[in-house]
Amino acid sequence: MTRAAPGLRFALLGREHDRSSFRSGVPALDDWFRARATQDQERRVAQVFVALDHEGIVGFYSLSMFTLALDSLPERLSRKLPRYDAIPAALIGRLARHERARGAGIGDLLLADAVIRVLAAAEAVAAYAIVVDAKDDMGRAFYEAHGFIPLPSRSRRLFLLTKTARAALRAAKR
Repeated sequence: MTRAAPGLRFALLGREHDRSSFRSGVPALDDWFRARATQDQERRVAQVFVALDHEGIVGFYSLSMFTLALDSLPERLSRKLPRYDAIPAALIGRLARHERARGAGIGDLLLADAVIRVLAAAEAVAAYAIVVDAKDDMGRAFYEAHGFIPLPSRSRRLFLLTKTARAALRAAKR
């Protein structure tokens, strides 16, 4: 996992955070962040975290509880699990970095912070995997580069086992 860049801090999205000038280059993500992120938080369907630097919001991601259908997992994994209809997971619903930070590794830091929060929550609430939905092929490649695996039935829905993420975090701390 990557450590936060100097001067970068993470916080729960609040009304004091100015989202009006945020531009990731992906209109669907920008529109959601500016118009619906706070509503999703208030409705308790997502928690939204922002990365802040000296200029303001440099990135964001959302987290929610999620379930995976047992039959959506690769057979090599599903055969080892109980025959439950749904397997507990966490969802990184949206993740984007500001265009001004392109190439600075902010996406990596956002993902690392999200995974660390999921692993902390998984100490109290079971989560077998962390799930993401890539918006496009570039997003899919980003997640695959971080160890996420596409689900057989949906190539842009990817997952990372929490035990794999925990092992990677332990290795990074050595």
